[in-house]
Amino acid sequence: MNTYGLLLLPSHNRVYAQASAALAHAELLVLSGAVLGGRLTGVAETTLGGVPYLTFRADGLSPGDIRHLANLSSLYALFEIQDGKLLRPVELTRLDKFSSDLITIQKYPGKTNEDFTKLLLNVTAMSCATPERLLTGELRVLDPLCGRGTTLNQAMMYGLDAAGVERDTKSFESYGNFLRQWLKNNRVKHRAETTTVRRDRRSLGRRFHVALGESKELYKKGQEIEVTMVNADTAASGDFFRPASFDLIVTDAPYGVQHGATARATLSRSPLPLLRSALPAWTRLLRPGGAIGIAWNTYVARREELAGLLGDHGFEVPDAEPYHGFRHRVDQAIVRDLIVARRTAAGD
Repeated sequence: MNTYGLLLLPSHNRVYAQASAALAHAELLVLSGAVLGGRLTGVAETTLGGVPYLTFRADGLSPGDIRHLANLSSLYALFEIQDGKLLRPVELTRLDKFSSDLITIQKYPGKTNEDFTKLLLNVTAMSCATPERLLTGELRVLDPLCGRGTTLNQAMMYGLDAAGVERDTKSFESYGNFLRQWLKNNRVKHRAETTTVRRDRRSLGRRFHVALGESKELYKKGQEIEVTMVNADTAASGDFFRPASFDLIVTDAPYGVQHGATARATLSRSPLPLLRSALPAWTRLLRPGGAIGIAWNTYVARREELAGLLGDHGFEVPDAEPYHGFRHRVDQAIVRDLIVARRTAAGD
């Protein structure tokens, strides 16, 4: 039985950094159960040479196992611990297709921490019927409350096709401007267009669509990554995408606070009415066996309420212990948690 040490990624967000070890612990156990046969044991926070690590034991890790571990949201480096004190680096090959500024360069009030966005995407992918497809780039992602596109960028970083729906016109336009400029600055081969979607001579909304290549060679071969954002109400998502066309739905529900230059954030709303309105459309867009992951503020809705709502729409919510390990404080008005669920055949 080998012992490994996971060095956590430094976080610029002080509050998130305080929670990162516990979040990494839960994410590691979810991944172990989903794709490693539950073979990781003895997960614990350990200090080595005055530096905190997350350590665990495994009966040897195959190259495929390490490929899965390499994409953990809080992983900075991985070591095999020999003789209780010697660290042998484990070479990692991450899924990342592009430079990290695709994820980090956007700054605006209310932006979800990009490390948490990656965690939410990972845990949702590990909860679908075919989690191994994350490594092959075959999973298709929808964020139906996509804001300025952090989830879309993380999916694009993984080489996944992604789509989003956003009602706020300013956010829609900001994302289109950002991605066009980023692709141009990084000399990524692509095609981009913004069009109006019409049906029966009626405008349903605007669509921003990009087809890009991880490399010039792949682009020339037609091996493209597609990113789409629609400017419309999320309850109308079914007007823009085919039924059963996504494997993952990953989103932040409204946190029930107002962001901005106010002296104090105030609680304003629960996400439950929005979810009741939107889940019928979202469910139709998700393939059977697909998974949905929702982050929300526990101050404005209880886990039991979200689980019941998802169950009513044909989802099965896992209740294993690791899925209860993601609750953490964001600020004075937000204690964030996530819930994931898999669409069953009953949801057809």
